[in-house]
Amino acid sequence: METELRNSEPPLIDATQLVSWIFFQNDDIVVVNKPGWVVCHPSKRGPWSSLVSALREYLQVPTLHLVTRLDRETSGVVVVARHPIAARRYQMAMQNRRVVKTYLALLEGELTQPTVVTAPLIRDEKNEVAVKRRVATTADEPGAESAETNFVPLVWKNGYTLARVIPYTGRTHQIRVHAQSIGHAIIGDKLYGPDSSLYLEFAQQGWTDRHTALLPIRRQALHAARLHFLDDDLGDFTAPPPEDLIEFARDKMNLDLSATWLTSSK
Repeated sequence: METELRNSEPPLIDATQLVSWIFFQNDDIVVVNKPGWVVCHPSKRGPWSSLVSALREYLQVPTLHLVTRLDRETSGVVVVARHPIAARRYQMAMQNRRVVKTYLALLEGELTQPTVVTAPLIRDEKNEVAVKRRVATTADEPGAESAETNFVPLVWKNGYTLARVIPYTGRTHQIRVHAQSIGHAIIGDKLYGPDSSLYLEFAQQGWTDRHTALLPIRRQALHAARLHFLDDDLGDFTAPPPEDLIEFARDKMNLDLSATWLTSSK
C-alpha cells in the first residue's frame, strides 16, 4: 500500500494481496484483516478498487453483504456475509449489541487512567468537511446522537499512549471524536488531529510537506483488533496489528505490538 501514501486515490487490490488478508471463511461469511487505505464500499474505479468488490471478483459470486465496515484509513476486522440470511443474523447481532468491538489506538499524549466518554455527537455544520462530527453542546441539541466509548490505556511513554478502545455505540467517527474530546487525538488523524484542513489538503493534493511536519504517521493509528459476537455460533475474530502501527510503536515507544494480550477485551 506504499503508493497510496503519496496520493489520495484508494489503492487497487490484487488477488494475491486479498488472499493474504482473509483469515476466516465458511459457507456464511468471509472475515478479512483490512489494511489501512483500503475502501470497503464499491467505488467508481472498478471492481478491484474496494474490498467488497474485490472479494466478489475473487470468490466469483454476484453479491456479498458488508456486515461491518471501517473508515478507509482504519485497519482491522471486517465481516462480509455470503448470503442474505447470514447477513441478517450478523446485522441483527450488531443492532442488538450482541457484539463487543475492541480497537487498538495510538493516542497523542500520555493517558494514564481508564476513561469513559459519554458525550453525544453531532454533525459539525461549521466545518467545510461534510462528514466531520463534533461533541454536541447538550444531549438535546437537534441532531445529537448518544455515544459511549471506553478508553483503557495499556502503555504510555515518550508522549504517546497505546490504548484499548471499546465503543459501546457505533456512531460515525465516534472513537476519533471522543479521543479528540479528551485531549488525546488519535495519532495521524487528518480530520480530528492538529488541523482539520489536513483532510481536505490530502484529498486535493495527496501527502504534502505540511502533513509530514504535523503528523507522525501517515494514517490514523486505529485498528479494529477484535470482533467478539456474544452468540457463540457467530464467532470471535481477532486481527493482529499491521506493520505500520507495529513500526511506530517500536520506533517511538520501544513497544512490541505483537503481544497477544493486546486484543483481549477483558
